Amino acid sequence: MNNFNETLNEKVVRIKFSKEDRNNFIQDYKPFIAAAVEKCVGKYVVYGEDDELSIGLMAFEEAIKQYEQSKGSFLSFAQTVIKRRLIDYYRKEKKHKEVTFLNDYGSDSSDSEEMYEYAVTNQQAQNKYQEKEINELRRIELVQLKEELNKYQLTFNDIAKSSPKHKNTKKAYLDIVKYIIDNPELVKKIKTKTYLPVAEIESGTKLPRKTIERARNYVIAATVILTGDYYCIREFIDWGWQK
Repeated sequence: MNNFNETLNEKVVRIKFSKEDRNNFIQDYKPFIAAAVEKCVGKYVVYGEDDELSIGLMAFEEAIKQYEQSKGSFLSFAQTVIKRRLIDYYRKEKKHKEVTFLNDYGSDSSDSEEMYEYAVTNQQAQNKYQEKEINELRRIELVQLKEELNKYQLTFNDIAKSSPKHKNTKKAYLDIVKYIIDNPELVKKIKTKTYLPVAEIESGTKLPRKTIERARNYVIAATVILTGDYYCIREFIDWGWQK
């Protein structure tokens, strides 16, 4: 049974003892696993072709089984487990496929030009693959974010409408978000009680109560995204803080 109010971390704890749920979860997060493996090994990998991805899949399932919420973010924990298992794999096999650099080839101009074309084409293919991976991860994160915001009775449309338009308002909203994130107990209160503690924020920031109340939707969304497992969304969204 799906619980649309649970966070990703809570979901992992719930499914860890169900093989079927684990398998479905792993399938959904195969793009994340591939991205984590590529980050560790520094090369393009393909399911069904690279042993490193098989190691990554097993490590991801291991992370699910071992995860407890006291360990913090599940995705960060999973990345650590994947990295450790890849290191173990390379130590055991005593081999690591090194990246071949262009200067490993002869200096003949025709060969160099051909290799340059190959390198550019290969890089374009890799970039396209990585873009696809990132888009898939972002889609997964958006589904999770929609479910989490639902706890606060918020929609993406609500967030868009509450986005600050003026420089002074943007600064005030940012000050509120920074204050909350710098106070873990406040973050915990917001996430467990699903409301914005206006009086505490007013006391801590010295901002007008009306400003804080108007900022509610935006501040809650920013807090959820910046303290949750939303790595792709954080990079994708322009909060307008630098304008």
